[in-house]
Amino acid sequence: MTRIINGDMYLLFANMKLLHENLTYKVNGICFKVHKNLGRYRSERQYCDEFEILLKENNLSYKREFELSNFDASILKGNRIDFFIENTLIIDIKAKKFITKEDYFQMLRYLESANLQLGIIYNFRNTYLKPKRIINPKFNRTV
Repeated sequence: MTRIINGDMYLLFANMKLLHENLTYKVNGICFKVHKNLGRYRSERQYCDEFEILLKENNLSYKREFELSNFDASILKGNRIDFFIENTLIIDIKAKKFITKEDYFQMLRYLESANLQLGIIYNFRNTYLKPKRIINPKFNRTV
């Protein structure tokens, strides 16, 4: 179904559910808390440290600086995911002026290499935290 609002066409997906809805809701809440606690001008490492503390407090299982070669030995070493949460979600934390195409493609490479459905990029430098959900178009449920 489509609807036109102020001359723009919007697709409405009433029956569509978000991927990993409950998990991403919790992780988004944690990230908003980190952003509120630390503000905009910290280093990526400081945001990751605070995020890790809150993951522990919320009893979410995670791996920090997770090596992609753990998924598949054929993947070259050196590609590390900031956080791998509940064995389903990749989190990439940034602290820079804006997210680039390279950041987007990096996340896609991570998702394709790990054969995961969803990754989220958080840029804590922004005034308002805006999670960027990246969906893997090549996700293969049968692997």
